[in-house]
Amino acid sequence: MHVAPWFWFSVAVLLSWGVVGLLQKLSTNRLSGESATIWLIVGFLLFQPLIFPGKAALEVSFYAAVLGVLGGLLNSLGAWALLEAMHSGGKASVVAPFTAMYPIVVVLVAPLLLHETVTLLQGLGVLCGLAAVALLSS
Repeated sequence: MHVAPWFWFSVAVLLSWGVVGLLQKLSTNRLSGESATIWLIVGFLLFQPLIFPGKAALEVSFYAAVLGVLGGLLNSLGAWALLEAMHSGGKASVVAPFTAMYPIVVVLVAPLLLHETVTLLQGLGVLCGLAAVALLSS
């Protein structure tokens, strides 16, 4: 059975972000959300040279660069808000799954902006995800 490369990258996300959720809660028990965000950025900067594509990263269109910078800004805002949610008393077992539901926004917006189709099964998956978050939050 052949497994596509994207699957293994997705598994890496699942595992690394699962551990990150625990580390975020542990760090925000001792740091403010702002301080934890700074250390998150330091960790990113330490890892970045390992995956930096070199000169190719500078050979992009202005539009692509703007989208990348906007994505980075929103990612930083989201990381800070997540850490503040945990620092202000949010339980990791609720905050992490709730914030991990961000793909629902993509599923809802992708048909409009990217002209992608959402199947009935995918729509049901979104509803199941929302139900899971509701159950975790109660």
